[in-house]
Amino acid sequence: MESQKAAGKIRLNRFIANSGVCSRRDADEHIKNGLISVNGRIVTDMGIKVSYDDDVRFKSKRLYAEKKVYILMNKPKDYVTTVEDPHAEHTVLELIGDGCPERVYPVGRLDKATTGVLLLTNDGDLAGKLTHPKYKRRKIYHVFLDSPVTKNDLFKLTEGIELDGITIVADAVSYADPDDKSQIGIELHSGQNRVIRRMFETLGYKVKKLDRVYFAGLTKKNVQRGKWRYLNDKEVSMLKRGIF
Repeated sequence: MESQKAAGKIRLNRFIANSGVCSRRDADEHIKNGLISVNGRIVTDMGIKVSYDDDVRFKSKRLYAEKKVYILMNKPKDYVTTVEDPHAEHTVLELIGDGCPERVYPVGRLDKATTGVLLLTNDGDLAGKLTHPKYKRRKIYHVFLDSPVTKNDLFKLTEGIELDGITIVADAVSYADPDDKSQIGIELHSGQNRVIRRMFETLGYKVKKLDRVYFAGLTKKNVQRGKWRYLNDKEVSMLKRGIF
């Protein structure tokens, strides 16, 4: 933080995004709507610059432009991917505990019962890019079903399944185990809630287990279930540049 302060002032929307509240684009909207104050005064000029010592607040809550951190977690079952949930027994942030001093939050969501690759960060700009539909980030899942899936139903997944009036198309689908046709590998971009479970339910199958094995170039290799690690500089650069 000392080196950041020495660098002088930064644009207000960047300060807000660095705090982890939202993306820079959303920060512009908050500024325009009069939800941001600097040193006690409401600011609506999106071009304003602030220092790291300024008192910047969003809806009266003070923000701090923290160091950007990026965490890869192998999410276990029964943990909720929210920062706070009064109805949840466990959230993924409990697994990080005091291991990361910065405040991070999950990028996107995995169902409580879904396991696998989860990214957490306080980089609002990057989180926005990784979750916005227009960027079409690749996600690959290993699906365990209650019965063998027919080749015809695999074809239907790539042709498209209608959910809530929207046709969801799998980008790729195949048997994950040639000797067990109840295990399927599926790639898709959709971020709809419980989308994979609902696609298979539409075809008459029940998902017994769902594991995300790939997200935006990241895998859970060498990360045990329930454990996490910081991304290295190369991985962070890859995410920011969209090279995957």
